[in-house]
Amino acid sequence: MQLNYENSDLFLPVTTLKGVGEKTKEQLQSLGINSIYDLLFYFPFRYEALDSTPLQQAIDGQKIVLKGLVVTDPYVSHFGRHKSRLSFKLKIDHEIIMVNFFNQHWLQKTIKTGHEIAVYGKYNEARQSLGGIKVIAKKEHDSSMAAVYGVNKNISQKKLQSLIDQALSEYLPQVDDIIPASIRKKYRLLDDKELVSQMHHPKTPQLAKLAKRSAVFREFFIFQMQVAVLSEQESKGKTGISKKYDLREIRELIKKLPFELSADQKKVVNEIYADLHSTKQMKRLLQGDVGSGKTIVALFAIYAAITAGYQVALMVPTEILAQQHFHKIDELLQQFGVRVALLTGSTKEIEKKEIYQELADGTINVVIGTHALIQPIVKFKNLGLVIIDEQHRFGVNQRKVLINKGNNPDLLAMTATPIPRTLALTVYGEMDVSEIRHLPAGRKPITSQWVTSKKIPEVYDLINKQLAQGFQVYAVTPLIHESESSDLKNAEELQEQIARHFPDKNVVLLHGQMSGEEKNNIMDNFVQKKIDILVTTSVIEVGVDVPNANMMVIYNAERFGLSQLHQLRGRIGRGQTASYCVFISDPKNEVAKKRMKIIASTSDGFTLAQEDLKLRGEGDIFGKAQSGLPQFKLGDVVNDYNSLKVAHDEAKNIIKSDPLLENPEFIFLRKLLEYLNKLQID
Repeated sequence: MQLNYENSDLFLPVTTLKGVGEKTKEQLQSLGINSIYDLLFYFPFRYEALDSTPLQQAIDGQKIVLKGLVVTDPYVSHFGRHKSRLSFKLKIDHEIIMVNFFNQHWLQKTIKTGHEIAVYGKYNEARQSLGGIKVIAKKEHDSSMAAVYGVNKNISQKKLQSLIDQALSEYLPQVDDIIPASIRKKYRLLDDKELVSQMHHPKTPQLAKLAKRSAVFREFFIFQMQVAVLSEQESKGKTGISKKYDLREIRELIKKLPFELSADQKKVVNEIYADLHSTKQMKRLLQGDVGSGKTIVALFAIYAAITAGYQVALMVPTEILAQQHFHKIDELLQQFGVRVALLTGSTKEIEKKEIYQELADGTINVVIGTHALIQPIVKFKNLGLVIIDEQHRFGVNQRKVLINKGNNPDLLAMTATPIPRTLALTVYGEMDVSEIRHLPAGRKPITSQWVTSKKIPEVYDLINKQLAQGFQVYAVTPLIHESESSDLKNAEELQEQIARHFPDKNVVLLHGQMSGEEKNNIMDNFVQKKIDILVTTSVIEVGVDVPNANMMVIYNAERFGLSQLHQLRGRIGRGQTASYCVFISDPKNEVAKKRMKIIASTSDGFTLAQEDLKLRGEGDIFGKAQSGLPQFKLGDVVNDYNSLKVAHDEAKNIIKSDPLLENPEFIFLRKLLEYLNKLQID
């Protein structure tokens, strides 16, 4: 029987909570919180040890913890719209103080006369009162550990904590287990109710540690269940379709190429062709460093499928990358009568309708696009091959939606961020792994250099030399908007500064908050050499290919992940001339210095991946979104690799013995997977 997650109150929207309107809903959504479940499982990233302060040492306006005996029943008074105050008296030694909690009326159920409690709040000496922020402990022997959550400018720590406590008070009893009791017992894991309770309000540091270990395993388990379910659905009763591609036409394509494939490229193309020819459905992950020539390998896969009579879909994470792939693939395949289409959010409505029609009737052979490809309206006549670029940026179920638009199509996933083979096999399940380890012949190595901000005048001299020779330059900065607490150069300031220094050059700004059309126009102008210096944020980190741009300057380089810096650097060195990448950074500690030395000393992505693993214990050097790995909130695939491997094996065993998860102990797991699937697709 198909269970609907909407039957569970845990998946109700956050607006179900009293006092949560549209504004608060939007604030929570900015943190990825949409439902009661999301709120309960939005865990702190650290804890603050809060020892109680003797009342005689309390200072006016100070945030402190006071422990005492509740001597009056808490009462709630309402004022204004959706506003309330909960008050009670607390006896500390021989003194009585008033404690007030604003907009936390649900605490009335948990605070009882005669109970010892500890309260964290702001002390008001004149009124002999405490403005309560949080009930830290309800018993004298409970620990005083305050959870600290990741928040942003949209919502405060206090407000988020208050909403989480409200959700705990009202919905914790409805939390069910998703991990079978036998597995929890085997690995000494907490059940989900206790896990949630101890993550938000740990009684002891030991319980906080156990809750974190249980939560990490739970996160890995959910991911591995998603992968295992998808793998089972894709293989159930399915075999691939042997594609009888035309070798004569493929040889014609080889003749038309203005270069010869590298040995690595030839090896990978042969592996893909063997998969296409097999009756087994291809599931292959292609790892290749930036600039290694993955697009050409994809081109050969595309053309082989087309000569066998099938359509191809290539999905990428950004519109800029989609445009670039489109221009390159269209240019090479147009001469063979191949119809290539581009479908993104920016595609005009009239063009979209035409593309939908031509995909359905088979006129279009290959479509390149963003998430727009997984919309229900997109239908294919005969989809035989799905290619996903930068595949770690897509959810498991987004991949599934695209695959389901064909009749068991083959799958080729690509990433420019290499990870060790054993890790790739654990994370991505049953995929075969191919690697392009060497750059194509003729590529000149990029000269990389790390300098401090004192050397900027010398950097400008180097920029001048490149501009004088007719080349173009990228200037990259990590921030878009000014921040009072940061001395970082933001993109607007940097553009003005560089424009003043190079008054006779066209210096243009490109950032992520621009519309797709604006970005595309700027990139087109850059490709056409109408822009000399492009000041940009990391929106150009993936796939952008401008051969005449031979220099990149990255400001505040320590603010980028190691892999992200490598991805950015990969945007230059695309032509046949020497290229230069300068990392400007004033690192504040030894780990940051090591990172700068590593990125400046090697341009091999596989070497960088290994170096990253060595440094992992000293901080997350890969930016998570750029690591080539799924983004986990709690777990670290390197430091917690054993948990990841165990979760992988247990998920596989569950699906092997119960493919449809029909056992009653999986009822809530099924609802959760359905809910997560819906989120990913939306």
